[in-house]
Amino acid sequence: MRSDTPPSCPCGSRESPLARDWVDGARDADTGIESIRAHFSGHAYDPHFHDTYCVGVTEQGLQEFSCRSALHQSTPGRVILIEPGETHDGHARDAMGFTYLMLYLEPSWLAQACERVADGRPLPQGPGFRATLADAPRLATRIQRAFWRLREPGPRLARDEALDELAAALHPQLGASVVTRLGEAAHRSARRARELLRARMDEDVGLEELARSCGANRFQLSRAFRAAYGLPPHAYLVQLRLAAARERLGRGETPASVAAAVGFADQSHLGRWFRRAYGLTPASYRAMCTNVPDLERAPVEDARRQRRPPCPSCSRPRSPSSSARTSRSGRS
Repeated sequence: MRSDTPPSCPCGSRESPLARDWVDGARDADTGIESIRAHFSGHAYDPHFHDTYCVGVTEQGLQEFSCRSALHQSTPGRVILIEPGETHDGHARDAMGFTYLMLYLEPSWLAQACERVADGRPLPQGPGFRATLADAPRLATRIQRAFWRLREPGPRLARDEALDELAAALHPQLGASVVTRLGEAAHRSARRARELLRARMDEDVGLEELARSCGANRFQLSRAFRAAYGLPPHAYLVQLRLAAARERLGRGETPASVAAAVGFADQSHLGRWFRRAYGLTPASYRAMCTNVPDLERAPVEDARRQRRPPCPSCSRPRSPSSSARTSRSGRS
């Protein structure tokens, strides 16, 4: 029998337990590994990329995202594997949305961890993942165990063992990097343009100037660049700036100073792009990485950062926590 009354949940609310989007993030100080657990009921992220290896598991719902020029659908228990530099987005297929957790592994950490579990045999330079989605229950369990070992208070030995088990389970998934292969096959003008954008990230470079510097006209360059890197030059430049902003925010710099340093017009400009790509405000991300609150934030944003973490049974907020959280209902 169909009812229009939302089901009740363990935390006493009659509202649908999956009605609101939330992001719960933290960063482990010892390893530098970031962890995100989130729920989205609509558009989640604009196309973006990370400088880290992203390994995660869908917990609930149908999670859709584009990556490697294909649309992927992840259902509960499936493993998501995205290598550094791979452009991807995210959205929910239906109103119930999806819930997932993700670990962001630094390339240096993954190389060292996999070398340990492979008896000292080094990984190939810049490895990638063989597939974007994997039906690998053992790997899914290892990702989830490592996630919660990083989040919950406990002995370092247990955390280290969980991370080593994760590396051992990831090792068979590694292969030649798709990003490296595409970069090597890219037209010379596209490779040159990417080098120039990286070198002049904080400058206001025009497409005509960029094309002249690369020995191509602007239309040829735009087509070649998108074919090689999945984004047009301006969108790619924004992602470079966002990656640089994450690094600076993670070191504790203020959003205002970061915006000026990496080429955004101002703090609000950085904030709009940051939330579209990562689902967090710059201030929330800074607090997540450093536990230092941003005193320049508006009171309403400060309140959002203090949102309670989701109930493990119903995914709704339940008890206070020090890790950064944000509601995305007001995303611009």
